[in-house]
Amino acid sequence: MNLAIFEPDIPQNTGAMIRICACFNINLDIIHPASFAMTEKSMARVAMDYKEHINLNEFDNWEHYIKSRKGRKILLSTMGRTNHYDIKFKDSDNLIVGRESAGVPQYVHEQSDHVIRIPMNEKSRSLNVAVSSAIVISEAHRQLKLF
Repeated sequence: MNLAIFEPDIPQNTGAMIRICACFNINLDIIHPASFAMTEKSMARVAMDYKEHINLNEFDNWEHYIKSRKGRKILLSTMGRTNHYDIKFKDSDNLIVGRESAGVPQYVHEQSDHVIRIPMNEKSRSLNVAVSSAIVISEAHRQLKLF
């Protein structure tokens, strides 16, 4: 299973997702461009030593990612119509989250195999992308009995 961050724009969230991926033993994909430098120094600051425990892959852009990654593309979005509890996850799935500031463009929605959402209080707008990632990854792990 992979988690992809589409054009990340908040380094602290990327750091949190590195830690999530390390703890759940899944790969992390970065779909560029990122709005911050992805240097060793900047990543060490936000990811601590967790970066050493993940397989990090970087893709030049969405087209590069789509051509390179096999398996279903599952977008986490507040615009999703399918509840994350209602999808049967597979080991080969690629979970995708967007930018905190803008989500993902329409073409990412259209090219995703599934667009899922996390049910929440209708008075709330959205969860943080790192928190959303952890919730969905935890459900996928529960279904797949990976631990």
